Amino acid sequence: MTTRRSDLDRIDEALHRAVAALSPFTPGAVAARPKHDGDPLTAADTAVNDVLEATLPRVGEGWLSEETADDARRLSCRRVWVVDPVDGTREFIEGIPEWCVSIGLVEDGVPVAGGICNPATGDTMLGAIGLGVTHNGVAVDLPERDGLAGATVLASRSEVRRGEWDRFDGAPFTVQPMGSVAYKLARVAAGLDAVTWTLTPKHEWDVAAGCALVAAAGGVAVGLDGRLPAFNTAATKLDGLVACAPGLAPAVLELLAIG
Repeated sequence: MTTRRSDLDRIDEALHRAVAALSPFTPGAVAARPKHDGDPLTAADTAVNDVLEATLPRVGEGWLSEETADDARRLSCRRVWVVDPVDGTREFIEGIPEWCVSIGLVEDGVPVAGGICNPATGDTMLGAIGLGVTHNGVAVDLPERDGLAGATVLASRSEVRRGEWDRFDGAPFTVQPMGSVAYKLARVAAGLDAVTWTLTPKHEWDVAAGCALVAAAGGVAVGLDGRLPAFNTAATKLDGLVACAPGLAPAVLELLAIG
């Protein structure tokens, strides 16, 4: 019988072990090869994946990772670990400090606990539903906002580069391009930034931990349709995502609907 506190302890331990596994690698000086889908893969990705898989799942728990062949048996598991060993591998390769280790725990299709660590910035966000969120060990008090004016909106650097955010030119908020959707979600959960959204589909392993953290902090993480996304699905993809501080969801969803 596990408790949510013991889940967080396991996530915390896994993050520490992941950081140790990353220590032999130097961001910006890491060899990479393309995967079958063209995304880059490094030895760091696989090293962290091995550590997380050895630390997290227990008997009866499922496993879903970007760097492990999917096992459909997870679909019959109530508790599933959904991880991205290095989210933002391109930034890791280029030495841009916008990458992280992302660990999410999903129960009955809902992200309930998560941990995200960015060793390059020294940020660790850890949290669970009912227990709140800590940022580097300090409890987060997520402020409520009543509008987007003056807010910083974290955007996918790739989406910005493709022109997908051009329609927000002149908006009363600041668009900040950033790598790693998991790290962006963690920053929103920690109250460092007000909102992020992605306009393109994302895999569950990209966002499970971040969604758990945002919800645990009292924020909102929903699909572009305003509904809570389901996790541990056969498709493993979500059609975009909005994550924001309390009070902002209506304004964001209205903006995206008419933009």
